[in-house]
Amino acid sequence: MALNLVISKIKKFYNGKEVLKDCSFSFDKSGIYVLMGPNGSGKSTLLRICAFLEQPDTGEVNYFEDNKALQNDLNLMRRITLVLPNIGAFNTTVFKNIAYGLKIRGMKREEIKERVEKALDFVGLLHKKNQNALTLSSGEIKRMGIARAIVLEPEILFLDEPTASVDTENTKIIEDIIIQLKKNRNSIVIMSTHDTSSAKRAGDFVLFLNDGKLVS
Repeated sequence: MALNLVISKIKKFYNGKEVLKDCSFSFDKSGIYVLMGPNGSGKSTLLRICAFLEQPDTGEVNYFEDNKALQNDLNLMRRITLVLPNIGAFNTTVFKNIAYGLKIRGMKREEIKERVEKALDFVGLLHKKNQNALTLSSGEIKRMGIARAIVLEPEILFLDEPTASVDTENTKIIEDIIIQLKKNRNSIVIMSTHDTSSAKRAGDFVLFLNDGKLVS
């Protein structure tokens, strides 16, 4: 059954300042949720909390399946993936960058090849699979980061500012990739952005972080 996420009364303080204030929401439908707000509004912090990379000061993050709360363990972590704004590229081929997560999971070589090439084709980078990842453009590295996430087939995918610092051409390509994710996968995508046009084009549900409060 589908995985869903419920956050309840999330608060987070930095240096005495309350960045997130009682944020609560239920991400329980497949599709693309867009989290909007200006830079510094707490969007990245909220995504990192949802992905267990940060702890809230108060509140809870709960994942459910068949209305049963799941434990925060390795099995759950393998079902969710966060793509950060700054993609860390390894000094090796694009193919090996994408394959890394599958290799550490002990997947067989034939399946790795099939899944990596499928993911690269999905983001339009299959023709660059043997190129060193460090030679890609910033937009291509963003797309590689998405491929590295979707090759793991997460049930909930977090995208933190996927089109930030990207040229117009790659912004359009990335938006198209996100829209295709919705069409091809029965999963939840939660994307942060401050770009209104990206939100309108890609989002099914739009949420706003305003003065630390989450509103729909």
